[in-house]
This record gives sequence, C-alpha cells and structure tokens, in this order.
Amino acid sequence: NHPNSDKLAALLCRERRLDAVVNLVENQVQRFSAASYATVLQLCIEKKALDEGKIVVAQIKASGFVPGTFVSNRILDLFCKCGSLFEARTLFDEMNCRDLCSWNIMLSGYTKCGLISDARNMFDEMPQRDNFTWTALISGYVKHNEPEHALELYRLMHEEEISSACDNKFTISIALAASASLKSLCSGKEIHGRIIRTSRDSDAVVWSALLDMYGKCGSVNEARHIFDTTPDKDIVSWTTMMDCYFGDGKWTEGFSLFSHLLSCSGNEPNDFTISGVLKACTFCTAEEIGRQVHARMMLTGFSPDSFAASTLVHMYTKCGSIESARKVFSMIPEPDLVSWTSLINGYAQNGQHREALRLFDLLLESGNRPDHITFVGVLSACTHAGLVSEGLEYFHSITEKHGLSHTPDHYACVVDLLSRAGRFEEAENVINEMPMKPDRFIWGSLLNGCRIHGNYVLAKEAAEALLRLEPDNAATYVTLANIYASEGKWDEAGEMRKVMEEGKAVKKPGMSWISMKRKTHVFSAGDQPEEIVEFLKEVSKRMKEEGYIPETNLVAQDVEEEQKEEILSYHSEKLAVAFGIINSSAGREVKVFKNLRSCVDCHTAIKFISGMFQRRIIVRDSTRFHCFQSGCCSCRDYW
Repeated sequence: NHPNSDKLAALLCRERRLDAVVNLVENQVQRFSAASYATVLQLCIEKKALDEGKIVVAQIKASGFVPGTFVSNRILDLFCKCGSLFEARTLFDEMNCRDLCSWNIMLSGYTKCGLISDARNMFDEMPQRDNFTWTALISGYVKHNEPEHALELYRLMHEEEISSACDNKFTISIALAASASLKSLCSGKEIHGRIIRTSRDSDAVVWSALLDMYGKCGSVNEARHIFDTTPDKDIVSWTTMMDCYFGDGKWTEGFSLFSHLLSCSGNEPNDFTISGVLKACTFCTAEEIGRQVHARMMLTGFSPDSFAASTLVHMYTKCGSIESARKVFSMIPEPDLVSWTSLINGYAQNGQHREALRLFDLLLESGNRPDHITFVGVLSACTHAGLVSEGLEYFHSITEKHGLSHTPDHYACVVDLLSRAGRFEEAENVINEMPMKPDRFIWGSLLNGCRIHGNYVLAKEAAEALLRLEPDNAATYVTLANIYASEGKWDEAGEMRKVMEEGKAVKKPGMSWISMKRKTHVFSAGDQPEEIVEFLKEVSKRMKEEGYIPETNLVAQDVEEEQKEEILSYHSEKLAVAFGIINSSAGREVKVFKNLRSCVDCHTAIKFISGMFQRRIIVRDSTRFHCFQSGCCSCRDYW
C-alpha cells in the first residue's frame, strides 16, 4: 500500500467528498491500509451510502486484503445501518473472529429494523454483554411498543450481579419511559427508589425522565416536586413539566409555567417547547395566548421551516383564524404534509371548500403525497358544499390513483356526503359493501342525513344501530326525540326523554364559551344572566320584525309555543354571542366555541344578529366553523 494514497483518502474523507474517495478506492491498484478502509467505510455509514459502501467492500475483496475484526465490524455496521440485514448476518456468520462490538452491531441492527425476536435471540446467544447490549435491547422493546418486555429485561439486568453495573443514565431513562408508556406508577417508583439508592439522581437526563414518567402516570404533583428540586433545570425539564400539566388538562398551570420560563428561568424555549404550548392553545382554543407565542417566535427569530411553524398553522386553523394560518403557511419555504393537511382541513371546516380543493391540487403539484388524513379534509370540503360527484371521484382516487386504503373515516365522509344530499340508497350500499363494520361515526352521519331530509324510517334504523354500539349515548335519544317532535309524535318523543330521565343515558350539557380580555366566559343552556336576558328579548323582537320565525318544532317537549320559544332563547351559543356583542366595541368580531352541534334555530338567529349589528360572528361547534356576516353563513345553510 502507498502512504500517499492513504493520505489522499484521509484528506477526501475529511472534506466529506464521498464520490471522489470511492472513485480513488475503486481505481487504486494497490491496497490501502486498514485504517483508510475503515475511514472510507465510516463516511459511507454517515451518509447512508450503501451502494458506494458495497463498491469499497468489493475492492477490499478484489485487492486480496484480509479484513480483521476492526474493518469487518465497520462493514457490518454499514450493512446494519443501511438496512441490509441479510448481508450483515451473512458476514457475521463468516467472521472468524468476533468481538463484543460485532455482537452489539448485529443486535442494534435488528432492533432498529423492528426485528425484536431476532434481537432477543442474538442477545441470548451472546458470550458476554456490556451496557450498550442491555440498553440497545431495552430501548428496542420500548421503541416497538413492547414496554412490558423492556421492564422485564431491566429487572433481569439487576438480578445479574455482574450486569447490574451496566445501569447508567440512558438505561434508566429508557426504563422510566417504559413505565410511562404502561402508566405503571409502581414500576416507575421502583426505578426512582433505585436511582436514589445508587446516587444517580444528579443527572439532568434522569430528572427529565422522572418528570415525564410521573406526569404520564397521572402524578402531576409528584412531577412538580421533582421539577422544583431539580438542580440547574435545562429547557428539557421545563418543557417536560409543561407537557405534564397540559397532558393532565391543567392548562392554566401549564401556561403559567411557560410565562415563568420566559421571564426568569434563563432558558430559551426550543421548538419542542413552543410546539407543546401551541398544541395546548389548539386544544383549549386559547388563540390569544397562541398569538402571543407567535409574536415571541417572530421576535426571537424562529426557523420558518421548523415543525413549530406547522403547529402554528394548525393552531390558527383550529381557532378559526384561517387568514392567519395562511400567512404563516406562506412563510414556510417547503411546507410539510402536516402543514398542507392542516390548512386544507381548516378551509374545509370554515366553509371555503373551493380553496380547500385548490390547495389539494397545489399539494399534489408540490411533490408531497397525501395521506388518509389529508383525504378526510378533502372529502369534508365536498361534504359540506354538497359536491357529491367530486366527492365520490376523490373517494375512488384514494385507492385507484394514490395507492392508499380506505379508512373508516373515509367511509364516514362518503356516507355523510350522500346522506346530506338525500341519496340514501347509495349511502346504504356503501355501508353494506364496506370491508369493516360500520362504526358510530358512519351511523351518526346517516342519522344526521335522515334528520335533514325527514327520512324517519331509516332514521330509526340508524338510531337503533347506534344504540347497539353506544347504549348510553344520549345524543342519539335527543336526535330521535327531535325527529318525533317535528312529526308531532309526542308520545314517542316523550318515551325518548323518559329513557334519559331514568338515567339510562345522560345528555351532555350544551356549553359555549368566549374569550375576552384574557378571560374565558362559559355559558350553559338555560343560564339567564339578567343583562343578557334583557338584551336577547329586545333582539328577539327586532328579529321577528325582520322575518325570524323560531324553530319551535325542535323542542321535544309538549308545551305551549311561548314556552318553547323561551327554551330556545337561552341556548348557550346565543348567550355567548350576546355577551360578546354587549362587551365589545361596535364592528368587532365575535368568536364563540361550542361543545355540541349547533341547532337550526340558533344558526338562523345568529344570521339575523350578524346583519342587525353588522358584526362578523364566528361559531365553532363540534363539527365545523360557521362564519356569520351580513345575515349569511359561510356554510350556505348546507350543514
């Protein structure tokens, strides 16, 4: 071998010029040194360049060079990390001399490819093991959703006196992750006790793993105690503690901790921190806090192609600020599928179906491949716009053009599409021919279509199917009661009410909320705040003068018309809208959120109110956004 060739190979590797160094090896007549071969192979590993690595391996064989254990291990590592396990195993079996590193490389290769049984067989055959061995297999079990086996192996490690010395901060953190995955507080506390006994409680990695374990096991107070006693908290600790609060539904505490992080911790939030806070804003529709986070992101200079930017798009769409979502989206150089899907779904839910479908076309042009969630947004856009032909075309393209399988969500969208259009025979055919059993969403879609078109015979069949799946679901009884009431069948409607009153099914109370001046105001159906009641009485008079007729047939109670009107007057979304108008300046947008589907009467009334007060009123119910303006709704009354 020529020293100059070795030096040139080393120089090219330092400059990471893979093609050049592989070309040098391939065309070099003389052999290189073992160190040079190993260096070139390492560059192939780092660049996941299997084909180039195979050229180097072929040259090694052709040159007559006999690789020792060191170079053989490097070749083994190349095959494993590039997913070529058959060639790796063939080489492993041919090796005359294997060391612990050889075994560990194969074991790690199996775990990374999800071949956990093969990894365990390799583990059991090993003549000796070190910390890497135990950690690799325990980690493999956790990564591939076998946390119970991970904990069994961790306990086995401590039962073996020699192996127990292999425990370190990484093994501990993985074992704690297994406990968190199983929500096994008992095993988590067992590991915590061992940490204290062995004085391993001074490492930030261990503290963060403990925080995460206690939080995911529902012991948020224990997690906070760990957090408060953690020395030199890093951003991982802060982020984990916030996630504990958010995961437990303690939004106020989580947002307060984030504020404390910004004001006095000395740590800067990273993408994971920002993304976690924005997800919490999305879940509890805290748009004002989300906007403050966005402002800070702009101030500190965030990367527009980070996953935090995608989370920001999602937050704005879920809070009904589709224009803001589009602005953020337009700043992302190469939007990922999550961003595209969030915006498509956002436009679909906000009644801008044509823009949703136009975005889908742009997604395809961008080179991104849609997934099943993307198609839920596309089909929803067609459903809420009554685009039956286009919706069916998109549905069939899922399998025929894009090579994906239909999911229950896709079938639910198509049944909803056909039912809303009154095409019940086709909807029933879809249900009968689908390869899986229809779920509650499919029967619910059919029932809703029956309600719209007054198909009471099929409605009863759909309701009975729903009640077989969910006998305690009060929404089904309410829908049936309303259908019977609209027909004037008071005995049948009363029977449905009787079932609920007997406690066989508890109706979820209707609630609406509105955020104003950093405070969330919640209203329940039947609330009668004096100021709002007087306001709505006056509004009701004006609406009737303009042609509003209360939908009293929706009240499933056999009472006088006047009493029915009063019941309708105090629905939660009307109360929240009234509060928003009373407590905001003229012309300001009012945004209300509701936990249930809006009723037809509220939808009609809010259209009148938007015109009377010249307000843009946005109401998000359990299915979509309704944007009311100048007496019209974005859904065009097709919902």
